[in-house]
Amino acid sequence: MNSIPGARIRRYFLIFAAVMACYVAVSYLILPATWSRVEHEPGLSKRVMRTSTAQGIPGDPINVGLIGTREDVVYAFHAAGWYPADPITLRTSLEIVDSVMLDRPYKDAPVSPLFFEGRREDLAFEKPHGVSADRRQHVRLWLVLESGTDAAPVWLGSATFDSGVTLSRDTGQVTHKIAPNIDEERDELIGDLNQAQTVLRIYQMNGIGPTLNGRNGEGDPYYTDGEIWLARLVPRGEKADKVASMQPSPALIQIKDAVFSWSSPGHSR
Repeated sequence: MNSIPGARIRRYFLIFAAVMACYVAVSYLILPATWSRVEHEPGLSKRVMRTSTAQGIPGDPINVGLIGTREDVVYAFHAAGWYPADPITLRTSLEIVDSVMLDRPYKDAPVSPLFFEGRREDLAFEKPHGVSADRRQHVRLWLVLESGTDAAPVWLGSATFDSGVTLSRDTGQVTHKIAPNIDEERDELIGDLNQAQTVLRIYQMNGIGPTLNGRNGEGDPYYTDGEIWLARLVPRGEKADKVASMQPSPALIQIKDAVFSWSSPGHSR
């Protein structure tokens, strides 16, 4: 009779030990190995993938990357139907107000500056949606590596969709508010470059991580799966033989992305 409780205790102990062994294996071996996956550009792995405003307020996340020379980048955006943004001057500031107020086209309207690792963007491009400059896709790009894994320059960028205009809470200047689903803009930007046959390969790498309730420097909400899409561009003047496919990510990263997509605010739309 006394042996029955002892057998139960031993059984419970073995179950507990098995659960703890699984926990240790998953939490301290399997998951860390997966999340610290080998990136295509290991020189980017330790960077904080977030921009900031001139006042040091956290801005839009980094969500795209490009591999190629400045000439390759300019050529790719031109081929995809994007326009280089004008610098901010008194004239261009008045032009963007005129464009928004009178619904006039301004395809290369300026973008407000953001900073990454203390530097203002090196390049900025946009693609209008509608007539005026109030709605547009746009991206800011920073040259971060002079020579990456492919012995080519590497750029990081922040791509968002401007859904309307407002006044900056810091400077009072006319600025834009962004649409919250920044992954959608990332996907469309890389898709535009890809459809223009200016992309050879597409990789996925760690960004800021899954974020459901982010806020940029102007207080606009955003959400993201936290991944960066990195595209290897063709040399200037050339075309890819075919549309590139995304290189597969580790299985747990794919599961994480699927779960985030299902749970994000945009899932119901």
